[in-house]
Amino acid sequence: MRDIRVCVFDAYGTLFDVAAAARDLATEPGREGFAEVWPQVAADWRLKQLQYSWLRAITGDHCDFWQVTQDGLDWALARAGQQDADLREALLGLYWRLPAYPEVPGMLARLKGAGLSIAILSNGSPDMLSGAVESAGIGAFLDDVLSVEAVGVFKPARAVYDLVGARFSCIPGEVLFVSSNGWDAAAASSYGFRTLWVNRAGEPVDNLPGRPAHDAADLTGVPALLELSS
Repeated sequence: MRDIRVCVFDAYGTLFDVAAAARDLATEPGREGFAEVWPQVAADWRLKQLQYSWLRAITGDHCDFWQVTQDGLDWALARAGQQDADLREALLGLYWRLPAYPEVPGMLARLKGAGLSIAILSNGSPDMLSGAVESAGIGAFLDDVLSVEAVGVFKPARAVYDLVGARFSCIPGEVLFVSSNGWDAAAASSYGFRTLWVNRAGEPVDNLPGRPAHDAADLTGVPALLELSS
């Protein structure tokens, strides 16, 4: 893929570990009850966060991603019988400081060193993304952080993917788009991006019109995919 000029990454679940907030809180003293249900809460929280973004995109009832993040958490906690205000606030606070997956800094450094333009394209609101980038310590590797708030609709609306070409003056075929969401990678493929689906959970490919061009278990192989020398 030597014709790729721009590498664009989804944020949550791709670069940042979205399960970390619940997992880390479950290890704190006094959280034994939550420790029993945290995997379910983390999974439900993420699912509802995405579902609410899709529904709002369809109905045109847009809000920022922080609102759907809170709404998704409230549903997940209610399902788990963990409706405690202190627990809720602790989880939301940790969400602003999600860590990057271990392979992320080294991978981004390789891409940056090769002269590629690197960006995030995310449903996240600008302040959420700024906090996550700073907490993960990856800001030096990024040329831009693009948020759907610029167009007022969540992925997979085409207007979101348009942000990449507008920012980097490139055509879709010059972009490698990387996402851990199969539906996101599929939509980006239909849009015309070259795509990599980071299939961390080992799930089957979504039955959608677009299909990811490549898939991997993590981000380690991105430089090799782009044929960058070590």
